[in-house]
Amino acid sequence: MPLDAIPIVTATAAAGQSGNAPVLLREIAEMVRRLLKDGEMSAIDLQALPLTPADIDWLHERLGEGEIAVTLDADGESTLIETNCPGVWWVTHRNPNGAVVSEFIEVAYVPEIVKAHRDDVVIGLEHLELLISDLS
Repeated sequence: MPLDAIPIVTATAAAGQSGNAPVLLREIAEMVRRLLKDGEMSAIDLQALPLTPADIDWLHERLGEGEIAVTLDADGESTLIETNCPGVWWVTHRNPNGAVVSEFIEVAYVPEIVKAHRDDVVIGLEHLELLISDLS
């Protein structure tokens, strides 16, 4: 189901919640099914959805934090925290001043941003070859 088809539910929501977080949790489960079945990675832009701070807290509480956390520093800090559900990552990007600029739930074996780009690996090999040439 596309995200824009997810209904906004308010009748059973707890104080401050829109009722959208439980629906989003079901969508995340479907994304994990697709990852397992087809290897399809996917992401949800949390800031693009009608979620309240209480919804975000509810999701954080339900998903929890797993064993892996990655911090990247590239024009601001990015944190990638695997939730208690392996393959489901909470990804937060901050600007150089520390303000959150984007927040995603990413479903992947490894978040794409962590993978080395081929061009960077080529540069790494060149560096290794220079180190080896200095041994002679």
